[in-house]
Amino acid sequence: LVHNHPSGDPTPSPEDIQMTERISDACQTVGVSVHDHVIIGKETEFSFRTEYGLPTPGAPA
Repeated sequence: LVHNHPSGDPTPSPEDIQMTERISDACQTVGVSVHDHVIIGKETEFSFRTEYGLPTPGAPA
């Protein structure tokens, strides 16, 4: 998953976090892995995998 924050600050909002959780859960039910959710800012990016440790596809839960 990738989207941008036009404000330039890639810090995830509570809505971004909730959306990531909901999409990840929905994908898991059909056997699809979400590898990461990246938010692009003006100067940098935010990776949910790096910051929150999204589960690695194929890794034991």
